[in-house]
Amino acid sequence: MTQTLENSASATFIEPISEEPDMPGHESALDRKPRWQPRYPGSGRMTDKVAIITGADSGIGRATAVLFAREGAKVAIAYLCEDDDAAKTQELCEAEGGEAFTFRCDLGRKEDAQKLVDKTIEIFGQIDSLIQIAGEQHPDYDVTDITPEQLQRTFQSNIYSMFYVAQAARPYLKPGATIVNCTSITIYQGAPILLDYSATKGAITAFTRSLSGNLIDDGIRVNGVAPGPIWTPLNPCGGMPEEEMDGWGEDVPMGRAGEPNEVAPAFLFLACEDSSYMSGQVLHPNGSEVVGG
Repeated sequence: MTQTLENSASATFIEPISEEPDMPGHESALDRKPRWQPRYPGSGRMTDKVAIITGADSGIGRATAVLFAREGAKVAIAYLCEDDDAAKTQELCEAEGGEAFTFRCDLGRKEDAQKLVDKTIEIFGQIDSLIQIAGEQHPDYDVTDITPEQLQRTFQSNIYSMFYVAQAARPYLKPGATIVNCTSITIYQGAPILLDYSATKGAITAFTRSLSGNLIDDGIRVNGVAPGPIWTPLNPCGGMPEEEMDGWGEDVPMGRAGEPNEVAPAFLFLACEDSSYMSGQVLHPNGSEVVGG
């Protein structure tokens, strides 16, 4: 029965769709570069720790990887297809004195998640933190425009991937390990043109809270981060319609989009012992929007 189910799941895997051909987008190609640079000296909060960071080639993932490296972590940089950005992130991590390797994969495919974990164990011998940031979005003004292929692709990239990586890593997670999942402000406010994306972020938040309860007796903490509008390649490279990008992010109380290095510290806090009395929680770096939950 298990083999039959696995074959069925593999048969329904959706390759990257072509509606937004520039996605996920090269950070190196943006005229306005996202700010990834850590904003304070390291203090050894991740010394001797190993972190898998998905979506670490650019944006929030890059900023988080470099910050973790500054804090002493060894980093597995998981990414979809932007080889140049991933190589740059590795270079930046190593410049901080950290060890890092890149791993090209599509984590919506269960076997890729397993290969990522296996490679991390082969190179570093342990896993202490799963930082799950990778995701994609496809804007549509009408719910009827969302194709079955897009719906499947969005869910498999954004939430199936988190299940797959957590499942693969679970045998190696010891007491004190942490999982931090990237959700979104869209779960609390909605996003009229990001219907499937917002639905996945709701699922991620429920997954985060439920997995926290599932693992807490084993000493493993699970939390989430729900960013607001953050300047990364995702939105200008097809994640939002071009006509929506004029003034994008300026409607929050702070009047601007955030930067990746304003979000990365939330992931660090939840990954290290600073947050030792927190699990099942969500932090909100969102430009001062007050949201429920």
